[in-house]
Amino acid sequence: MRQIQTVPRVTLKLAQTLDGRIATRTGDSRWVSSPESRAMAHRLRATHDAVLIGIGTVLTDDPHLTVRLASGPNPVRVVLDSRLRLPLDSAVLDANEAPITVVTIVPSDSAGAEEIRRRGAEVLTVPGLHGRVEPVAALQSLFVRGIRSVLVEGGAQIATEFVRRQLVDELVLFIAPKIVGSGIDSIGELGVTAMTEAVQFSSQETVQLGGDIVFRGKPIWPE
Repeated sequence: MRQIQTVPRVTLKLAQTLDGRIATRTGDSRWVSSPESRAMAHRLRATHDAVLIGIGTVLTDDPHLTVRLASGPNPVRVVLDSRLRLPLDSAVLDANEAPITVVTIVPSDSAGAEEIRRRGAEVLTVPGLHGRVEPVAALQSLFVRGIRSVLVEGGAQIATEFVRRQLVDELVLFIAPKIVGSGIDSIGELGVTAMTEAVQFSSQETVQLGGDIVFRGKPIWPE
């Protein structure tokens, strides 16, 4: 269990179809949600100190992670990149847009880390778990740097890990009135075998936004 005093508050934001997909089987995700939902997602960015994604989302979508569809400050952009696969021409490496921090398990004095630093990014080396960035260590490193709130935007592997490790304080889920069939699940395997083990929510709120339904809730973690 995490120590609340040493990690930022985490909001997990997901946009999915009615059948729980964040992308088609080919990886296409533009756009799952409505323009109104995307604007709200940008407002969420503006109210958090940092926005966090995994390297898979960078390689698939090449996002900017800045606030463009709403007013407000840009958050620090954080990429979890265990093996430093971040392309040097990635949109997030435009340091003129917003600060960028890359969290990795690769030694900080490696050639790859130095190349990324030359693009204006900060590189944080943290302990690994099964060859990947250990999420609690990543959050603790961000907390030390003054980050008190983090918006996790994906992808599915990151979202699943944060839920599995009970690191989410609030879920904001955009549900679009679409069905795609086979595709990429918003949340993967959690090891739940009985409904009594399912994650439930308190302080629930459900509203319609454009054609989408937006669910907000705070997880009640099973014992």
